[in-house]
Amino acid sequence: MLTKLTAREEEIMNFFWNKGPLYVKEIIGFYNEPKPHFNTISTFVRELESKGFVSHQAKGLSYQYCPTISRQDYSKRTLRGVIENYFDKSYLSAVSALVKEEDISLEELKQLIKDIESAEKKH
Repeated sequence: MLTKLTAREEEIMNFFWNKGPLYVKEIIGFYNEPKPHFNTISTFVRELESKGFVSHQAKGLSYQYCPTISRQDYSKRTLRGVIENYFDKSYLSAVSALVKEEDISLEELKQLIKDIESAEKKH
């Protein structure tokens, strides 16, 4: 089972999700100066592989890594975990908390309901 990503791991996964398969040296290229050391990024990528987030394919003397989980699947799983751990498995409680904290407006909630109703009619 996949675990939660650390902030640095999520940053690296975003490179994979945005760009597709990558070599470690390509990942380093996405960073501003001072760029992280090759061994640092390589260690993070190998940890992502051990956690099941990426896999590799040998390409000559290098490894090309690719994501094994999509951003959407990771987001769904993470949201599910938050709701299970902090809202007693109640999606209604989670949405209620967002409304009470004004993180989602009544108009946005109404639009969400319309979108759900529309999607149900299509099935």
